Amino acid sequence: QVQLVESGGGLVQAGGSLRLSCAASGNIFEIDSMAWYRQAPGNQRELVAHIRPRGMKVYGDSVKGRFTISDVDAKNTVYLQMNSLKPEDTAVYSCLANVLDGPTDYSGTNYWGKGTQVTVSS
Repeated sequence: QVQLVESGGGLVQAGGSLRLSCAASGNIFEIDSMAWYRQAPGNQRELVAHIRPRGMKVYGDSVKGRFTISDVDAKNTVYLQMNSLKPEDTAVYSCLANVLDGPTDYSGTNYWGKGTQVTVSS
């Protein structure tokens, strides 16, 4: 089993910055990918940022140029640096990791964190 714990959310004024972290622990042979998603009340969950092996990064259109996802570090932690925050960035931000449990596991298993609330005031 794998656990993901997000932290760093909070209340910030428009134009401000926050840095979220997502730490994975448990039965991890290798992390294949990690991603941040967000969901605001009444909205569908949307991709914020995603990182694959060899560092390929993908961003949602609404956050390009403002948010940056880090590489996965040696502690199986990934960060999301959020700059120039807008009220429409208000949402619960959740972390997703695809984890391989051994050398013959080629598909991995998806795990979700419980999420952290980000609120941006105007």
